[in-house]
Amino acid sequence: MSDAIKHECGVSLIRLLKPLEYYKEKYGTAFYGVNKMYLMMEKQHNRGQDGAGFASIKLDMEVGERYMSRVRSIDKQPIQDIFSQINERINTSFKEHPEYVDDVAKQKRHIPYIGEVLLGHVRYGTFGKNSIENVHPFLRQNNWMHRNLIVAGNFNMTNVNELFDNLIQIGQHPKEKADTVTVMEKIGHFLDDAVAKLYKEVKKEGYNKREASPLIAERLNVAKILKRAGKNFDGGFTMAGLLGHGDSFVLRDPAGIRPAYYYMDDEIAVVASERPAIQTVFNVSFEDVKELDPGHAIIIKKNGTVKIKKILEPTERKACSFERIYFSRGSDKEIYQERKELGKLLFPLILKSIEEDIRNTVFSYIPNTAETSFFGMVIAAQNYMNKKKEEQILSIGRRITAEELHSILEVRPRIEKVAIKDAKLRTFITQDSSRDDLVAHVYDISYGSVKKGDNLVIIDDSIVRGTTLKKSILGILDRLSPKKIIVVSSAPQIRYPDCYGIDMAKLEDFIAFKAALTLHEERNTMHLVEDIYQKCLQQVNNKDTEVVNYVKDFYTPFTDEEISDKIGKLLSPSDINAEVQIIYQTIDNLHQACPKNLGDWYFTGDYPTPGGNRVVNRAFINFYEGKNERAY
Repeated sequence: MSDAIKHECGVSLIRLLKPLEYYKEKYGTAFYGVNKMYLMMEKQHNRGQDGAGFASIKLDMEVGERYMSRVRSIDKQPIQDIFSQINERINTSFKEHPEYVDDVAKQKRHIPYIGEVLLGHVRYGTFGKNSIENVHPFLRQNNWMHRNLIVAGNFNMTNVNELFDNLIQIGQHPKEKADTVTVMEKIGHFLDDAVAKLYKEVKKEGYNKREASPLIAERLNVAKILKRAGKNFDGGFTMAGLLGHGDSFVLRDPAGIRPAYYYMDDEIAVVASERPAIQTVFNVSFEDVKELDPGHAIIIKKNGTVKIKKILEPTERKACSFERIYFSRGSDKEIYQERKELGKLLFPLILKSIEEDIRNTVFSYIPNTAETSFFGMVIAAQNYMNKKKEEQILSIGRRITAEELHSILEVRPRIEKVAIKDAKLRTFITQDSSRDDLVAHVYDISYGSVKKGDNLVIIDDSIVRGTTLKKSILGILDRLSPKKIIVVSSAPQIRYPDCYGIDMAKLEDFIAFKAALTLHEERNTMHLVEDIYQKCLQQVNNKDTEVVNYVKDFYTPFTDEEISDKIGKLLSPSDINAEVQIIYQTIDNLHQACPKNLGDWYFTGDYPTPGGNRVVNRAFINFYEGKNERAY
């Protein structure tokens, strides 16, 4: 993606189902789980650049022995920093106590981080400051083992204010209004309530307080706690939690907005935000890794029993399509094919734009994540050319000569790597606030790859703000002297904010919104913008009626093509010589390419939860009133 946007976090939960001695004997180390967690987090590093955290729980520890550990980092390489700290503690312990090296029991008793229940998190800071306090996992501590709660997740809640007020109503004093803290305290409240009820139950059975604790832990109904806590959640979420005594869970939102996958065998149960991470780290097949159903939780009790429970009533499935276009690693079997299909489906629009002049057209992509879609686009171009060649050969009507055949067959799509990103320069300029001149040189070009007067087709994952296109890419590509530069987005126009985990919060940031606003100004229809503002105001705080996304009306007067054409004009540098055209994917093609992930609210405005409509209306009010702030 030429426009970098901050996005989803990634979560990993590992539960070792055998004693640590088993892994020492089979794999040569009792730190098998820690090593696997490091790999799981690195394989999902694409989901988090701002911070990382790790927590573990040791089962069946004696009173007075440490059973929970947590480490977090906002270092430039946070995952490496975390595990460097862990390794340093391990190596120091081995150096000071050589007797620990071959004694798993002593390792577990004396060395932190080793344990049977492990939780990892990689963070992209979509909301709040990037401080260590904002990094997951979050910890709710208590002297009663079963009341300790550790939470990490990939989510944003649209109704965090409501959830925060609910906590106040039940007498709590939350330390901050962050959705992670609010969710943790909500779950914690019902955990406390369940523990209190169970204590009364076992007390009636004649057990004293010390005897009651293990019984309470055994009888805790995690599914019931999650049902009570989650009934008012509005957002997209995959949230994981550990209870101090050893129970663990991962809960997915009812619309399946945020992804979650799991794998189980007799040694391990693992849950993650991405399927390929599990496949690679544990060397298992695509079919072995299952998707956690929307509204369901995978619950692992301390005794190792694993169950899938329906927690929240599933709604219409609206799994995030941006996961398929950009966020998830393209090594997933299905995602790889879907991205290729996105490229193939764009080709008819490209062919129309170049007036079928493939001979004088160069096809390329903006590195590196658009490469798979590029392959699909090239396949479609090759198929088109093969059909044309077949028609040409058959139309000759006589025996074709070798020279004629060679002349026909040598025509093929011209494929070049035109744009090359200068990664070192990018690292440097992120530290410089006055960097427009440097931004213009983020990309280099392959001189000689395009002939003067050629069409140049460049495919990108998506065009969100268009800043890099205008300030860097288009100007550099123009140096090759093409007749026309056609920038193709494998995603449709991004028109609406996301409030479920992606850092796309303000309408005025989107080039599609700016284009539509310009069209309103040019056509003297700004009174419609005023009408939309008034409608949004009327229902922004109305919780008694169904909320409507009135911002859809902002785009209604214009066709997709009109907005795309205006985007092309807005993004064209003033001194560019080539004609610039922007082509976006259609919604129908998106759904055809990604049939299982139909969540498209950032393109269509069809939000899967009521909170989404509230957020988009609030975002429009902020825009109209000139407030530079988030809508949630």
